Amino acid sequence: MGKYQKDAAMLLDLVGGTRNIKAVTHCMTRMRFVLADAKLADTKAIEELSAVKGTFTQAGQFQVIIGNDVSEFYKEFTAGAGIEGVNKEAAKEAAKSNQSLLQRIMSNLGEIFAPIIPALICGGLILGFRNIIGEINFFENGTKSLADISQFWAGLYSFLWLIGEAVFHLLPVGIVWSITKKMGTTQILGIILGLTLISPQLLNGFSVAQTNASDIPVWDFGFAQVQMIGYQGQVISAILAGFVLVYLEKLFRKICPDVISMIVVPFCSLVPAVIIAHTVVGPIGWKIGDGIANVVYNGLTSNYGVIFAGVFGLLYAPVVMTGLHHMTNAIDTTLSTMYGGTILWPMIALSNIAQGSAVLAMAVLQRKNNQAKQINIPALISCYLGVTEPALFGVNLKYGFPLFCGMIGSAAAAMVSVGFGVQAFSIGVGGIPGILSIKTEFWSIFLLCMAISIIVPFVLTFIVGKKKLAAEAIGSQQSETESAAAPESQKEPEEATNSVYAPVSGKVIPISEVPDDVFSQKILGDGIAVEPQGNVITAPCDAEVSVVMEDSNHACGLKLSNDMEILIHVGINTVDMNGDGFTMFVSVGDHVKKGDKLIEFSPEKIRAAGHPTTTVICVTEEGSAQQIQFSSGMDCIAGETKLIAWE
Repeated sequence: MGKYQKDAAMLLDLVGGTRNIKAVTHCMTRMRFVLADAKLADTKAIEELSAVKGTFTQAGQFQVIIGNDVSEFYKEFTAGAGIEGVNKEAAKEAAKSNQSLLQRIMSNLGEIFAPIIPALICGGLILGFRNIIGEINFFENGTKSLADISQFWAGLYSFLWLIGEAVFHLLPVGIVWSITKKMGTTQILGIILGLTLISPQLLNGFSVAQTNASDIPVWDFGFAQVQMIGYQGQVISAILAGFVLVYLEKLFRKICPDVISMIVVPFCSLVPAVIIAHTVVGPIGWKIGDGIANVVYNGLTSNYGVIFAGVFGLLYAPVVMTGLHHMTNAIDTTLSTMYGGTILWPMIALSNIAQGSAVLAMAVLQRKNNQAKQINIPALISCYLGVTEPALFGVNLKYGFPLFCGMIGSAAAAMVSVGFGVQAFSIGVGGIPGILSIKTEFWSIFLLCMAISIIVPFVLTFIVGKKKLAAEAIGSQQSETESAAAPESQKEPEEATNSVYAPVSGKVIPISEVPDDVFSQKILGDGIAVEPQGNVITAPCDAEVSVVMEDSNHACGLKLSNDMEILIHVGINTVDMNGDGFTMFVSVGDHVKKGDKLIEFSPEKIRAAGHPTTTVICVTEEGSAQQIQFSSGMDCIAGETKLIAWE
């Protein structure tokens, strides 16, 4: 009998049997199921299995946490169940059948925008900087700007538009490319289709509104005329055109013989897609985009705009938790191109600040609680910098009242922002740095809004927290393990053999700050994490390679001489990349020395796929080690900085 045969058989029964499994796969630590009916899974009984460390559901997948032995468990499970596993992408696609239509749309929209958001943020910051040096008259009694009095700044002002134009005017190219990349079709065809939407032969899309209909150039086919209009800055049109190309290519791939596919498929996909883009979906997308943007803009600038803003500010944080907030990226971008700015983005930045301020109050209330501090402080910093998920899921939703206090503060700040017509150039850096994307004439009002989004949630959370939090939640409470380890935390271990060193250089953070519940909640075990600066993972100590993720190459496990087992996991959710950007240099059973090369990875590809590069070093089995200590909050150098020590 296999090591996990009994638990695997029980798990099969507890997930509802073979008929309830639509797809099953695994990553480095988890079994991932797509179930026909998730309600049939007995999560309580599953979590009581000796091999199982926990369960959760995410993006339509029911995930069972096993640990480093998941590949062995998976083999025994699929063999016993008599079913074949699938790859990660197939499971991901199957999981979408468990999502509502709206969830699938939002998921796809989020995946499309994820690779291009860094460019949009960069473009917004550049426009803001250009505004400061070229549009604000600081000099000669308010009559001249910095660019007016300095040739250098005038040249820089002109030069930076090169990037701004590339980001916003040529945006359709990035959108269509991202769609083809996501859907697994030919990316260069997507780029070419995008280029046809913004060709210099066409009337620039930004000039259409100021051009008489009779002056718009046309293609004259005799029986019909098609206006030669470009789609610079258009979002919906580019999305629709991209999907037309994708589905045409998939159709012709299916029906075309392989021997002529290289010739037939690109031609029969691209040419009709370009025609349909300029005659059908382009104009339709333009109207849809205009309609959505006009509804939002007119709603926010109407007599009821302040009420609209209050509702948006109140509900934005809960919307983030559902993933539906990705739609705002398309709306923001359309508003920016149509009206030269967006009223929506400032409210999003203020919502982030408000939720961070609720965490700030919790950090003050729990300042003597060492365990809470490890979660509150990183979540606070992250939220103020625009990443709200650690704060929302790790603190505010957990206690409930901080979430609502943050929502109230967000609503109040949003109402003031819209009431004074605050605009941003485009999508920007969230949270406090969001002011860099705000048009400079609104900075003073936005600073007032920021003050509201800081003070209101903080005061409300502090007052309610004083009454609601139990004494042990506020006070200085430490587990016996923490108390015992604390005096030793500042000491260097005496023996170098009792240490795990940094596998990569970077910034060390507590495992509780990792944006993945399986790691941050220490379900697999305690550990540490590094925000890497390099791209090579080296052995942090002498060990035997106990497990590698062969198909994705993003993680490996090591077993030390004292039977301690550690997992090194590069990036979060990088299993979805199917090995793209990762190279593994070791195999199971290899003996490695400290400093030996384990994994090489591409941080750029990880970020382009929309994943954090955070690298986790997790102690999954303690072996004979005692009083294990973890060091964080500093910069580390690969092979030199000790991260884990024990007696």
